[in-house]
Amino acid sequence: MTFKLSRRSALLAGAVMPLAASLGAAPARAAADMLGSSTPVHMRFKLGGFEVTTLRAGTGTSEKPQETFGLNATPEEFAAVSAAAFIPADRSQNFFTPTVVNTGSELVLFDAGPSAAGTTAALAAAGYSPEQVDVVVITHMHGDHIGGLATEGTLTYPNARYITGAIENNHWAAAGNENYDKLIKPLADRFTYLDDAGSVASGITAMAAFGHTPGHFVYHLESEGQRLMLTADLANHAVWSIGRPDWEVRFDMDKPAAVATRQRVLGMLATDRVPFVAYHLPSPGYVEATATGFRHVPVGYQFMLNG
Repeated sequence: MTFKLSRRSALLAGAVMPLAASLGAAPARAAADMLGSSTPVHMRFKLGGFEVTTLRAGTGTSEKPQETFGLNATPEEFAAVSAAAFIPADRSQNFFTPTVVNTGSELVLFDAGPSAAGTTAALAAAGYSPEQVDVVVITHMHGDHIGGLATEGTLTYPNARYITGAIENNHWAAAGNENYDKLIKPLADRFTYLDDAGSVASGITAMAAFGHTPGHFVYHLESEGQRLMLTADLANHAVWSIGRPDWEVRFDMDKPAAVATRQRVLGMLATDRVPFVAYHLPSPGYVEATATGFRHVPVGYQFMLNG
């Protein structure tokens, strides 16, 4: 194929070439540095008259997830469920998500995270200081929920009062647990102990969700007709626990009770279409019932419409 250059095109090309030469070639640019993966460290939204902030106090990758989730599933079933959800069956990502609720009169922190450093860094990024926390609620007393209460004997939240479940406290007090003796026992005079349906503050109510631990609580929030559930460790994976609530989890202390509790509470959330924050999931969400359990629906812009 032959191309012909018109006289007009030749004249235009001739005019441009000296201009390009006078400007010189564009300087070479160094490639931008790789910055690594990033995730949001907090998410804030309105819930009626409350302001809720979820904190990313830490995250990490784990190998061999079926040593933790789906203990009663076959490897083939575990792999098939994972593949259907577009996630690998041999690795998982874990998250630690304390939650702050500003009621308008008090700043309430649910769980202290695995370490003071991670939780206070997330608090600072969200605009809070540890000294501003009025109430610390401990959903249960596993180490990744109480580890951030103190560092070498120094309280992380010096101005706070503390709340936990009576059954949970009594279990660990009698268990001879090192973390309890080091982090909870010294705060005994600051703690209030709740029973099922006990109140943290107006609109914040404890709900028994036993199984993961003997006195594990979830918390129901309601303000101006808007509702949210803080589900703590009720279900610790969107696919392997929410998708299959019948699958056993290594860290559930009473596995049959934990399965029954998951099915009950997730069923309530699905029926009432209540959003929830799970401590080990990356973001709030909703659930809908399926033939084998529930489907996790991560929150999109719904909370942005709350005002």
